[in-house]
Amino acid sequence: MNLNRKPSSRPRLAVTLGDPAGIGSEVVLKALADPQSSQQWEITVVGTRSLLEQTYRQLRRVVPDIQLANPEQLTILDIPLEPEIIQQINPGQGNAASGAASFRYLETAIAQALAGGVQGIVTAPIAKSAWKAAGHDYPGQTELLAEMSGVERFGMLFVARSPHTGWTLRTLLATTHIPLRQVADALTPELLNRKLDLLVDCLRQDFGLTTPRIAIAGLNPHSGEQGQLGHEEQDDLLPWLESARRRLPHVQLDGLIPPDTLWVKPGQAWYGSRPGTTAHDAYLALYHDQGLIPVKLMAFDRAVNTSIGLPFIRTSPDHGTAFDIAGRGIADAASMRAALELAGELTQQRLQKITEGSQKT
Repeated sequence: MNLNRKPSSRPRLAVTLGDPAGIGSEVVLKALADPQSSQQWEITVVGTRSLLEQTYRQLRRVVPDIQLANPEQLTILDIPLEPEIIQQINPGQGNAASGAASFRYLETAIAQALAGGVQGIVTAPIAKSAWKAAGHDYPGQTELLAEMSGVERFGMLFVARSPHTGWTLRTLLATTHIPLRQVADALTPELLNRKLDLLVDCLRQDFGLTTPRIAIAGLNPHSGEQGQLGHEEQDDLLPWLESARRRLPHVQLDGLIPPDTLWVKPGQAWYGSRPGTTAHDAYLALYHDQGLIPVKLMAFDRAVNTSIGLPFIRTSPDHGTAFDIAGRGIADAASMRAALELAGELTQQRLQKITEGSQKT
């Protein structure tokens, strides 16, 4: 099935079901239960129809009044699985079979995006261990997206809009899924330039911020305290930052901000605890937990993982497969809804830019 259609003013999004043994199908069905979703976007669910219908029936049994989209009313790009694989897929039991299924779903969605059938992909969670058991050794979905798209410059940007103030938190990770002891060696000027350029391009292209303000974290406690608590800032990071400021004169780069105080203003802006707080447009964290602990503390049910640097939009809820609650009907779909909304907004922004560009020519 190819999703090429006549031009539409509504963003065309593919939504993958993720690991079928996890909560992916549940949060997708909950998120798509809102009738406005079909009005705002053209949605194609990518997954195995029989498994999605099975999940629908299971959730109806355990929570009779649960609000779910009916699979019969959805557009589904069905990915049939061999009977022996389906037999091995059960709620809460991620394994090689569920990993193989989720890998196929994502592969198919990427192919559709590259062919122009959809303009954005929203991915439900997968289990890296299940992928590995199925013979697919990737750190995560982001790396497969980049590989199939043929891009080497990519990053993980986490975006969340505060329900208290409407302020938007944007956090990019300089390094992602690597051991902590490898972080300092990984933070080369080349890597930092690549991530910073990606962030600036994304803020301008997708968020319309032409002169962004970006805060950059230090690596060590107190940002090294002038070499007393580590030499990485003095020897490497500060010289890189000064070079970046010269290279990007229209971008305000503030740093290196001590990691323990970097998140004070974002917290105030998120909760509205200090009216008038001026927070940055984006934050560059140097390693995984430095960026994601505060993001999840403030916005666990609202944060969206956005892959930047791809030729299409990709978003994902910022949570895992939650095998322990799969099939019970209690999964929170707020992050999936936020991922759909952000994918729609960013896709619309790109479509508008394309339209404006064609009008000028």
